[in-house]
Amino acid sequence: MPTEPAVVDAAAARPSIWRAFAQPAAWTMAVFGFSSGLPFLLVAGTLSYWLKEHGVVLSEITMIASAGMTYALKFLWAPLLDHWRLPGFVRLGQRRGWLLFAQMAVMLGLLTMAWLTPVHLVPFIAATLVVAFFGATQDIAIDAYRIEIAPIEAQGALVATYSLGYRIGLLTAGALALIAADHMHWPVIYVGMAACMLPPIAMTLAAREPEVLRRAPGRWRDAMRLGVIDPFVDFFRRYGVVLALLTLAFILLFKMPEQATIGGVMGPFYRDMGFTKTQIGAITKIYGIWIGIVGVFIGGAMVARWGAWRSLAVMIVLCGASNLLYLLLMQHQGSVLMLTLVISGENLTLGMLGPPTVAFLSSLVNREHTATQYALLSSLVNLPGKVLGFFAGGIAMAVGYGGFFVITVLGIAPAVLLFVLVRARFRARGFDVR
Repeated sequence: MPTEPAVVDAAAARPSIWRAFAQPAAWTMAVFGFSSGLPFLLVAGTLSYWLKEHGVVLSEITMIASAGMTYALKFLWAPLLDHWRLPGFVRLGQRRGWLLFAQMAVMLGLLTMAWLTPVHLVPFIAATLVVAFFGATQDIAIDAYRIEIAPIEAQGALVATYSLGYRIGLLTAGALALIAADHMHWPVIYVGMAACMLPPIAMTLAAREPEVLRRAPGRWRDAMRLGVIDPFVDFFRRYGVVLALLTLAFILLFKMPEQATIGGVMGPFYRDMGFTKTQIGAITKIYGIWIGIVGVFIGGAMVARWGAWRSLAVMIVLCGASNLLYLLLMQHQGSVLMLTLVISGENLTLGMLGPPTVAFLSSLVNREHTATQYALLSSLVNLPGKVLGFFAGGIAMAVGYGGFFVITVLGIAPAVLLFVLVRARFRARGFDVR
């Protein structure tokens, strides 16, 4: 039967920051992060260049490159990774078996894309969907592995090293692939990208399987109940209806200010502020990425030192309030220095918010349903911001850019109120809420 998460003595000593980052699992996650980041652009942004050079029309390019939407739907098959073992991979265990299978499928899918090329467009699209599907499956397995391999206080460090590897994977599949495309044919590049999956496969074979006991489903009806129904019911059963609903409301709200500025409104905003595309790309996409990685490592250290709850409370306020920095940019239009300072503050705090968020969500899942519950909770975190981002352009047109940024910051207030209520109720039930 599902069990309550263990109550932790508040006086227990927390591990040092050094020990959190030096643990073997941290650098295992760096390699897995690379494996996770690599296929993402190869079925989306990078792929669009290959299709364009091959003469595929724009309308078809955008439809084919939208294969990356598979990542947003991964919660639909996450129960399989919790409760069904792959024949032929049983000896590796539940997590490593699925992870190895997904990594091999990604590698074979990339090789198939290189072999077919867009000359054979329909089977080429099928191979692209295979890479996207198993890339998302790999993400499910990696998230579940991370949660089960280490305690909550170590999750910040694991997220930091994972993020580092993920960014290197994106740079490899993005910048490196595009530069190489000026000197060699696209099929050769995709063969090279497939070869880049070999180190993660080797790491999967060498990694330690988490020690988690799971019930084996019996009949089909039992399997449906255990894999699909139980993960939902379990969350309300463990925390009670009121606390579960309050927690879900908090999850839906607390990242809304950050998510609202990721959508399509920011490109036009930067252009309206008088910046060139080169300035925008260099500062927001290159410099900003590495500042974000620095923030992730700081956030990981915060979790190791102060715990997930305290770190999350601080970063909700700081990250949300960082949207006010854009008001300064409106007063210094065309200033590259001000753009650099604003992106520094925004990306640093955004990176720092990541590890507390992941550690908090990880603390909520039942390890009998790790993959399913985490996939659902992480999807809920981003959903409201995506919806607000969809209407961001209309809001900005109605109230102006300044009014839009102020509205996003006001979203902090209900999130903070819910955080106080949720934390108090968790503390009353004896949970560690540091």
